[in-house]
Amino acid sequence: MTNNHDAALTYSSYLKVDELLKLQQPLSEGPEHDELLFIVIHQTYELWFKEMIHEYKAAQKSLESGDTHYSLAILGRIRTIMKICVAQIDILETMTPLQFNSFRDRLGASSGFQSAQFREVEALLGRRDSRAASHLMPEDRIKVESLMKAPSLWDSTLKYVHSRGFSIPGSILNRDFSQPYEANLDVQNALLDLHRKDPEASLVCERLVDIDEGLQEWRYRHVKMVERTIGHKTGTGGSSGAEYLASTLFKPVFPDLWEIRSKF
Repeated sequence: MTNNHDAALTYSSYLKVDELLKLQQPLSEGPEHDELLFIVIHQTYELWFKEMIHEYKAAQKSLESGDTHYSLAILGRIRTIMKICVAQIDILETMTPLQFNSFRDRLGASSGFQSAQFREVEALLGRRDSRAASHLMPEDRIKVESLMKAPSLWDSTLKYVHSRGFSIPGSILNRDFSQPYEANLDVQNALLDLHRKDPEASLVCERLVDIDEGLQEWRYRHVKMVERTIGHKTGTGGSSGAEYLASTLFKPVFPDLWEIRSKF
C-alpha cells in the first residue's frame, strides 16, 4: 500500500525544481542576456564539485577497504564528471569579451577563487596550503582546514598499495597528513613492482593518472578561457586572473605516478 507521502511525490517536488529555478538572479539591468548563462554554468560547477567531494570520500573508503572493483568504478565516474566540467568551458567560451564585460562590473568582489567546495576538492587531492582557506567564510574555512589535516586520496591509495603486498615505508603511511606529500623513491619502486605484478591494482593507479590529467586539462582550459575573455586584466575579486591560474598548471597531484613513467 502506497502511503500519502509517496503518492504526493512528483518529479518537481523530489528535485526541488521550483526552488532551483529561482536561484538564478542576474544583477545587471535588463538584465544583460549573457548573465544568466554565467550564473547557470557556475552554479552547475558547484553542484559537480559537491558530487566530486561525495565521490572522492567514497573512493577513499573503498581504497582503504581494499575493494578494487568498486574503487575503479568510483574513480572512473570522477574522471567522467571532470570531462563534463571541461566541456562546460566550451559553453562559456561562446560568450565574447564584450558580452562578459556588459555585466562584469556587477560581480564586485565575488570570484571563483572563493569557491569553498573547490578548495575542499583540492584538499581531498592533497593540497596543504593554509592560504587556500584564509579568505573563506569561517564555516567553510573549518571544513577545508579539517580536510587538510586528514589523509588525502593519495594517502588512501598508498594504504591500498600496501594492502596488496607492496611495501610502503611506515614513515609514509603514518606521516603528518597536515604536511604536503613529497614524491618518494621507495613509493615509486613499490608502484613499479605493482604495475609489473598486479594488473588489477595497476588499473587503479591508471585511473588516478586519468583524474590527475583531467584536473590539469580543466586548469589549462580555464586559463585559456579567462585569457580570451578578459586578457591579462585583474580577475574579479582582485585575483591576478589568468596569471594566477597559469601558476597552477603542470603541477601533478600524484607526482609518483608520473615519475615512474620513464622507468618502465
